[in-house]
Amino acid sequence: MDSLRFTAKASSDGVTERDFTVGEVTGVLWSPASGSGRAPLVLMGHGGGTHKKAPAMAGRAHRLVTGCGFHVAVIDAPGHGGRPRTAHDEREIAAMRRATAAGEPVGPIVVRYNAHLAERAVPEWRATLDALQELPEIGTEGPVGYFGLNMGTAIGVPLTAADPRITAAVFGVFWHESLAETAKRITIPVEFVLQWDDEHIPRPSGMALFDAFASEEKTLHANAGRHKEVPRFEADSAVRFFARHLGRAVPTPA
Repeated sequence: MDSLRFTAKASSDGVTERDFTVGEVTGVLWSPASGSGRAPLVLMGHGGGTHKKAPAMAGRAHRLVTGCGFHVAVIDAPGHGGRPRTAHDEREIAAMRRATAAGEPVGPIVVRYNAHLAERAVPEWRATLDALQELPEIGTEGPVGYFGLNMGTAIGVPLTAADPRITAAVFGVFWHESLAETAKRITIPVEFVLQWDDEHIPRPSGMALFDAFASEEKTLHANAGRHKEVPRFEADSAVRFFARHLGRAVPTPA
């Protein structure tokens, strides 16, 4: 098993940020600066074309760390962040750019490419989780959640279906075509985010993916707005969701 190696560390506003590598995979772990013992872990998947420290990732991580005392880990997906692109990556990215320039739908290309990325990323995530659970502040007994929208869902659904250590998940803003059959294998609590006016994902496709989850407890959050207009309050909802299902209560406001 590849071991986890920390490469940088910084702390601010009660949160410690540690860059790490597991083999060739680059990641970041956010934790309470107080180091107050063992706590649950939330894995987060970033969106397409971004990276592990994108503002959305850092913002959501800080909410989970300061609001619940959780650890939060993100890794760069294949071909993202500082990780090199393959020839396949370059072809698919070029195809998406051509479709966008021509005003053609990019959905079929995104679905195809993200399925390819998931095949590469799921083993990387599982190896990363193995390594993170070797840390005394995380351990092997604590609960694990997953939070990922867009490409984070494309990778997170097959990851969650494959790894029983994940016991609660927040997904959303993705097509059903490549994920519905896999979603049928997921029975853990799920919160699902859908943009009602998404210009890329047809509403029936998003709703079909939500419907496919076999979870007894699943909640659909449908918000007005386009693809990139997921409201900020959905991050706060995710904090409450994970606090409820991973065993930490959200602190009562002063």
